[in-house]
Amino acid sequence: MTDVLDSSPNPDTRDNDADAGATWWRQATVYQIYPRSFSDANGDGIGDLTGITSRVPYLKQLGVNAVWLSPFYPSALADGGYDVDDYRDVDPKIGTLDDFDEMIATLHEANIKLIADIVPNHSSDRHVWFQQALAAGKGSPERERYIFRDGLGENGEIPPSDWISMFGGPAWSRVEDGQWYLHLFAKEQPDFNWKNPEVHEDFLKTLRFWSDRGVDGFRVDVAHGCAKELPDVLPTQAELDATPTTDGKHPIWDRNEVHDIYAEWRQVLDEYDPPRTAVAEAWVDSAERRARYASPNELGQAFNFDLLEADFDAGQFLEIVSTNLAEAQIAGSSTTWVFSNHDVVRHATRYGLPARGGRDVKQGSEWLLSGGTEPELDIATGLRRARAASLFMLGLPGSAYLYQGEELGLGEVADIPADQHQDPAYFHNPGVDPGRDGCRVPLPWTVDGPSFGFGPARAHLPQPEWFGSLSVEAESGDPSSTLNLYRRALALRAELQTAESLEWQGSDARSVLHFRRANGWEVVTNFGPEAIPLPAGEVLVSSGLLDDGTLPGETTVWLRN
Repeated sequence: MTDVLDSSPNPDTRDNDADAGATWWRQATVYQIYPRSFSDANGDGIGDLTGITSRVPYLKQLGVNAVWLSPFYPSALADGGYDVDDYRDVDPKIGTLDDFDEMIATLHEANIKLIADIVPNHSSDRHVWFQQALAAGKGSPERERYIFRDGLGENGEIPPSDWISMFGGPAWSRVEDGQWYLHLFAKEQPDFNWKNPEVHEDFLKTLRFWSDRGVDGFRVDVAHGCAKELPDVLPTQAELDATPTTDGKHPIWDRNEVHDIYAEWRQVLDEYDPPRTAVAEAWVDSAERRARYASPNELGQAFNFDLLEADFDAGQFLEIVSTNLAEAQIAGSSTTWVFSNHDVVRHATRYGLPARGGRDVKQGSEWLLSGGTEPELDIATGLRRARAASLFMLGLPGSAYLYQGEELGLGEVADIPADQHQDPAYFHNPGVDPGRDGCRVPLPWTVDGPSFGFGPARAHLPQPEWFGSLSVEAESGDPSSTLNLYRRALALRAELQTAESLEWQGSDARSVLHFRRANGWEVVTNFGPEAIPLPAGEVLVSSGLLDDGTLPGETTVWLRN
């Protein structure tokens, strides 16, 4: 034994049932649904809430504790729904509030919680507040809800700064009366001014609106960006890039004042029984900074993207797991684990490409830009490593976040025609950013049909022919399929998951990680290419076939002793 790591405040008295009480989220398995690409019930090629409701039996059989629903609000889809027109309604293209109520009731009947995405950094430019700001003019109270500035130059024709948006191009756009507004993302996503009390009050109203409808928690988009302190003379982009983001004083990112916002939110979330949970999407530079978002006095949990950014490498995984469990213990939270989501190349593809040295969220971008030809993708290796990594992750204490389709072993779709892309990042940085459409292609449910069972019509993003072989229908009857691996692992996880701790076990091979949980549960991953002797114990599940008492390379096994 090399170390004992415990992330629970009191593992002996903590509620161990992932579905019970105020602590259900601490070790829950959460399944992210990108609504427009999950299931299409009305045949318009776009996924909808009724489609999600129809697939609840699938989610129940899979064994997840909660669903995280990416934005479902009215939107022009300038950024996949993260440009929100109305925070307290449903996009008519995907349903109604009645459909939402039916969906959440069906999920709850299946003992599945719902986490809703909330987007506090920016709205859509179609939001009623932004339209009022445009109509009211310079200096008006309506404009104070957003960040407007006069331009530079003799007639204000030069933007207030040379800042570049996250999607490329200027971060300022000019309106008819000559002022400029800030948008850290697409121009259709004006940033809120969180110094304005009206913004605070409106988001508290939104939290109550959805909590009253039964939402169990919230995923907070760009949680580290809301609080801003912009001086009269703005820094250049170069100066902004050179400003540290580790002390809470950066003009835009991870300012100390942002925590006042989430302390205010926590008061509202605690009005409910059980309290509503929340998880921050906070891309910050240190474990200490991230822990503040995960404090019980704020959101309660924060995304840990470290495994997502890592190579398939034992040393990197060991450091990341040890660091984040220690961080979670300090914060009084539980950590989160994730390999794929709606913003990154799927990990079954990433692991089939040459390693990039770790900490690279953009891994796979070059391959996408080439249309999936350069560098060469090793599909079999990618899937084998993805299965091993996922089984390793599902054995860890903390919350496991899955992205729709990873349970099928789906890889990235690289050859989407240029005229069928939808992501603004693709259009704002032609030839530089491949966009995120490749991980948002609608799921295959059947082996054939116009959209592989996604719906009666062709899907809104093109699905490749190979999707049929990875469909739910194709994999359900195959005991060795990735889908059935996830089903077995999640059933065992629900049975075995107890205290939020692990004990690292010694190994003669540097490419092997071996840890022990409670109940005699052990997880062993061989990251190397060569087989090793299989440790003693009853085999519960493995990510690949086991040969003659050995654990093959790039394979994980769960044992019980």
